[in-house]
Amino acid sequence: MKPDTWKRGRVNYLFFNNEIVPYEQAVVHVTTPAYRYGAMVFEGLRGYWNDEEEQMYLFRVPEHCRRLNQSLKMTRMDLTVTVEEMTGNLIRLIRKNEIRETIHFIYSAFLDGDGPMSSTGPIGTAIEIRKLGRMFDIENGIRCSTSSWRRNTDDASPMRIKSAANYQNSRFALLQAKQDGYDNAILLTASGKVSEGTGACLCMVRDGRLVTPSITSDILESITRDTIITLYREQFDTNAAERSIDRTELYVADEIFFCGSGYEVVPIVNVDGFSIGRGTPGEVTRQLMESYRAVVTGKNSDHAEWRISVYG
Repeated sequence: MKPDTWKRGRVNYLFFNNEIVPYEQAVVHVTTPAYRYGAMVFEGLRGYWNDEEEQMYLFRVPEHCRRLNQSLKMTRMDLTVTVEEMTGNLIRLIRKNEIRETIHFIYSAFLDGDGPMSSTGPIGTAIEIRKLGRMFDIENGIRCSTSSWRRNTDDASPMRIKSAANYQNSRFALLQAKQDGYDNAILLTASGKVSEGTGACLCMVRDGRLVTPSITSDILESITRDTIITLYREQFDTNAAERSIDRTELYVADEIFFCGSGYEVVPIVNVDGFSIGRGTPGEVTRQLMESYRAVVTGKNSDHAEWRISVYG
């Protein structure tokens, strides 16, 4: 890979319709339902580079594959992706680009051709790849507003489906938060309960216990959220509470953080002008941040079943 190309955020090759092709050839036509109607579902996942082992680890690929197939099923797209296919395509693409640093993928399936809104095929596939380090300031934390835009509801545009079209809702909230001087936004459900962030799930620590909105709070069924819940149970020998959360609970929480494949673990130190805890990342958040990083990079032997080696 040419270093100057990579510095501009581009790799030499992408995966497109079952082939590895030069970057410039991975394109779709403006007449596709994917372009016209946002008929595209996807998964975002990471590959973590371990310097000591000179190895890259893909994190929880089977779980991402299962969720992609759930999205395909619910959007009635005529495609099923196997774990072997997803894993093999990711590994081939990484090796072709000779990448040896932490990266992020978008593994997508979209309505191709020039069919009507009601079409269910043909289905195109693509893998976008880019380097992605820390997305936010994890040492100092971020400031969030509670958005006036409400989260999509399950009976309108289900957030359980990871689709491109659903992200317009997040974009509205994020743009408004930025306009108002915040780093990010927290969305509420139609009934006014806490849902999630614009691109990640939300967790809080209340009276010393980890609490997160239930999967019936119009959230994405996050794989990172599941990882954090598991690590919390193992580290603190107690279960996280999954329940409805009132907006005002955020203001009196001990700690709050976002979690997601792209975000990883991001402390939230202020919501709507209210300092959270001491206004700095809390101890539980820091411990989970460290243990999450150790697991995904293979720095320790915990949960080796979650990692797939790319080289060797």
